[in-house]
Amino acid sequence: EDSDYNNEGIEMVDDISDCDVVFGVKEVPKENLLPNKTYFFFSHTIKKQPYNRKLLNAILDNNIELYDHEVITKENGARLIGFGRYAGIVGAYNGFRAYGKKYGLFNLPKVESLPDKKAMEAELDKISLPKMKILLTGFGKVGFGAKEILDHLKIKQVAVEEYLNTDFDQAVYCQADVMDYNIRKDGESKGKRDFYNNPEQYQSNFMRFAKVTDYFVAGHFFGDGSPYLFTREDAKAADFNIKVVADVSCDIDGPVACTIRPSSIADPIYGYNPETESEIDFMDNKAIVVMAVDNLPCELPKDASEGFGEMFLEHVIPAFYNNDKDGILARAKMTENGALTKRYSYLQDYIDGKE
Repeated sequence: EDSDYNNEGIEMVDDISDCDVVFGVKEVPKENLLPNKTYFFFSHTIKKQPYNRKLLNAILDNNIELYDHEVITKENGARLIGFGRYAGIVGAYNGFRAYGKKYGLFNLPKVESLPDKKAMEAELDKISLPKMKILLTGFGKVGFGAKEILDHLKIKQVAVEEYLNTDFDQAVYCQADVMDYNIRKDGESKGKRDFYNNPEQYQSNFMRFAKVTDYFVAGHFFGDGSPYLFTREDAKAADFNIKVVADVSCDIDGPVACTIRPSSIADPIYGYNPETESEIDFMDNKAIVVMAVDNLPCELPKDASEGFGEMFLEHVIPAFYNNDKDGILARAKMTENGALTKRYSYLQDYIDGKE
């Protein structure tokens, strides 16, 4: 809130017309853009998202120099800025909350009602988990954010083969990578780089996990052309065992078949009936419970804001003063002088409305 900034001695103003650089997070509504400024925010245009074509055109029309947080990266393409960690943290918590509600085991409060991450962890300390198997996909910021919650709960981590083949008398989890749940169609083994380069030559091997998993935290990045983890048909199988899904990745009607819509912070849980392929009450016996909130970090605004700010101070601000020696600003600059930069010229057909 404004008062929080005032309490720290920060002046709040309504007129920013004298600012050269404007730092934001979410997309700026096109009617609010100030001409001839430098902006930093998530524009959600680099994948040619149709709903933001007009925004990118407005940025060009207003002669704005845009730096997109999503492409503030290392030279190897690894992202330096983002909210992934907090999405993973809140998503994993929300999944446990859904599990507790579904089976009457415990009643965790919503994260949004708690002051910070510390308070959230204090709530987790009050619960005890039944014997269960938890699958976590993803080895990025989201995956490791979710892992923080699993580790805070002192859940035993086990390797893939152990997870698939051993019966445990306690809650355990397995963090699976893309090569654990995808196999080449020709049976060859060529490694992760081959999967990223030739995803169409692979098929999902996820069902071996689905048969033994109770709670699935989807924290992976899903690349275009990759096999779906499980389909609607897979979810109909008699041996499909997953009961609760926290889909942090939140790709709608895609790789996690039961995620048929995003949910909201106000109403985060819904049920998916695999037989009818439609939504039902999550308490229904037939329901796979789905948590698919698409703005999870907003539930931990203080922690997420501080974390984002720390990343920005560490990786971006120095580039203004060291002549951008690591190329961080150059890689993130999408527009200048009313045109796309060379690196983002592939978006020309998109802004012209040709695709």
